[in-house]
Amino acid sequence: MKVKQIVYILLVVGIGALIAYRIKSNAEIGKNVDSGPRITTVSGMILKPQVFKDNIAISGTLEADEQIEIRSEVSGVVESINFKEGSKVTQGQVLLKVNDIELQAQLSKAQTAKKLASENERRAKLLLEKQAISQEEYDIASADFQSASSEADLIAAQLSKTTIRAPFSGTIGLRSISMGTYVTPSTVIAKLVNTDDLKITFSVPEKYASQVSVGTVLTFTTSDSEEEYKATIYAIDPEVDITTRTLRMRAITDNRENGLYPGAYASVKLPLATINDALLVPSEALIPVQNGKRIFVYQNGKAKEVDVQIGARTGKAVRVLTNLHAGDTILTYGVMALKDGAPVEVKLEEFESLTNVQ
Repeated sequence: MKVKQIVYILLVVGIGALIAYRIKSNAEIGKNVDSGPRITTVSGMILKPQVFKDNIAISGTLEADEQIEIRSEVSGVVESINFKEGSKVTQGQVLLKVNDIELQAQLSKAQTAKKLASENERRAKLLLEKQAISQEEYDIASADFQSASSEADLIAAQLSKTTIRAPFSGTIGLRSISMGTYVTPSTVIAKLVNTDDLKITFSVPEKYASQVSVGTVLTFTTSDSEEEYKATIYAIDPEVDITTRTLRMRAITDNRENGLYPGAYASVKLPLATINDALLVPSEALIPVQNGKRIFVYQNGKAKEVDVQIGARTGKAVRVLTNLHAGDTILTYGVMALKDGAPVEVKLEEFESLTNVQ
């Protein structure tokens, strides 16, 4: 019995000690609660209007100003090749000669027939003047002469097509034929490209279409170089593509130094309007929410949530379009854990200009 009593006594003492500990802990928590909410220290900045050159970054493709596939309009065996692959050629320069022996023979035959028809027409005219033949017989002779003349002209035109000339000046590419190759109108001989000027084709979202016009100067870079080039918009499609909701445009750039190649990717920076009183905030100050973006503003010692709409971005800043005003103090760093109405202490910092004026 004594052992059992000792166990009961120890159990009562242990329970009592636990209750005393919990009472003391709750009292300390109550003191902490009574001391007031913890004030969070965050970084902030005062909004100031800035000059901002709005622009958008889009992708484009470089295209040759003029580009064709050289083909023969007549079928035949290649008799001579008069160009070197990759060389410059001038407009009208002979590039290729197709064997024309058969056409020469056909032309000779057609010219003989034309001469005979011409003589028959002359004689019929004299006989008609003497009323020795009818008007109908003369008309037949005249028609024969005109038909023979057309046949000779047709063969002469085909004969001229056996000499293939460059339609414009440019650089001719790699040839796909050799001497003696039988070519047809479907045979690609080589490509001729004029790269002195290059076109850049790109599409702009429809909401920016009204801010771009012919004559706008843009800048672009290519994937193989960090050099920045300039181009001028010279043509704009008359309608928006209903599938992509974009408007196609085309600019041209000087490439006489041959630093660019058709078909290359171009990263285009297209300037839009210049805003003289834009409000820019650091990108880390914006909090993504379901319906857009949110930012904290410092008011009366507390953090206040403000829903905002944003515009263009630079590398480190975003333009805010709504619900902020010049002179507002926005919270920029340490805001992810804040709640609306939380007391804060703001450490104002001077931020370097966020504008992208160049």
